[in-house]
Amino acid sequence: MAFPNTTQMAFVCGILGNIVSFLVYLAPLPTFYRIYKKKSTEGFQSIPYSVALFSAMLYLYYAFIKGNSLMLITINSVGSVVETAYLIVFMIYATKKAKMFTTKLIILFNIGALGLIMGLTGLLVKGKLRVSMVGWICAVFSVSVFAAPLSIMRRVIKTKSVEYLPFNLSVCLTLCAVMWFFYGLLIKDFYIATPNILGFTFGVAQMILYAVYRKGKKQVLPEIETKQLQTVVDITTLEKQQELTSSILGKQEQEAQIETRVSQRQENDAIDHQENDTSIATASPDESVTDPSPIIVVDRPISVVNEVQPNMVIACNV
Repeated sequence: MAFPNTTQMAFVCGILGNIVSFLVYLAPLPTFYRIYKKKSTEGFQSIPYSVALFSAMLYLYYAFIKGNSLMLITINSVGSVVETAYLIVFMIYATKKAKMFTTKLIILFNIGALGLIMGLTGLLVKGKLRVSMVGWICAVFSVSVFAAPLSIMRRVIKTKSVEYLPFNLSVCLTLCAVMWFFYGLLIKDFYIATPNILGFTFGVAQMILYAVYRKGKKQVLPEIETKQLQTVVDITTLEKQQELTSSILGKQEQEAQIETRVSQRQENDAIDHQENDTSIATASPDESVTDPSPIIVVDRPISVVNEVQPNMVIACNV
């Protein structure tokens, strides 16, 4: 039984690499379906898709200048189309701030950086040196593609939730790294093999995070909402206290009003009584006033002598 030679094994690894890479490109589909259904990008970021598009276009350029790289051309052509579609959907439903940030990324990577690389390497270097230089650049940005989900991994650790970490994507990234590592190793293209070592490492790390936090809570309550809820509770309690205080003050006010009315009535009675006494005291000498009280008040005329009557006390003005 003949064993397959290096070329055949490289071809098989290339086919498998294309299949798994295609699955990697399709892995974010549930995410973008969710974005489409909710009409919002929520907490998702455009960084992984912008960097992936740049990497695919860069590898296309590398494959064309290297030659005899059908496997690289097919998968990176598909990747460029798929990543472009993702970014279009993201831009449709993103906030204004996210749209501005994504636009800056596209201008920076896919127009500025790619144009600069193609221009400098096309004008300044030729032949194998140009292939080598572009190959190293591709290797660096391949690592960036694998490292792009680090922002999501940080979110997973912070929130203790895997809501923004698709498990299928992590598995596909790990398998993809394995396939392309062996493909690059068999065709002796270390610009392809080397970055996939880190790709395998990052993929395993994401799967470990998923295993650790997969039973975590799905949604984290923002701190600001908790504070608002506490404020509502405090306001409700304060309102009840104010109502109780108002009722107590109202009762005290009513009692004070009653006391004021009683005292005013007593003062009025005293004034009326004093006026009656005054009117009696200023009466003429010929007038006689009979009062049921045991006291009779009369004026003492100068020419008349006081008469003392039995059982009476006479009080005079001096």
